[in-house]
Amino acid sequence: MRNQIKLMWAAGLLTCSPFLFAHYPMMECAQQAQQIECRVGFSDGSKAVGKPVRLYDYDENLLLEQKADHRSLVSFSAPEGEFYIQFDSGHEFPVEVDYGEL
Repeated sequence: MRNQIKLMWAAGLLTCSPFLFAHYPMMECAQQAQQIECRVGFSDGSKAVGKPVRLYDYDENLLLEQKADHRSLVSFSAPEGEFYIQFDSGHEFPVEVDYGEL
């Protein structure tokens, strides 16, 4: 009986473990004058060093792509017109920040 309980407990942990350790991408951007800085990372607090952050116009043309530095930051000059910034970590859904939110 005791072994069955242990087995059921272990099976439950294996079934739930992907959900317990799931984390999602996060991005916070701010604009000062013509400079935009974004911090990217994950909900568990880990950094996204080397992950790409992309800047698109509203026609979905890629204007700029940079990789997050050792502090998980990217910085670039604000383009003319309407744009949005995207952080796609490669899993889950990408995070987007619209120029109107800066």
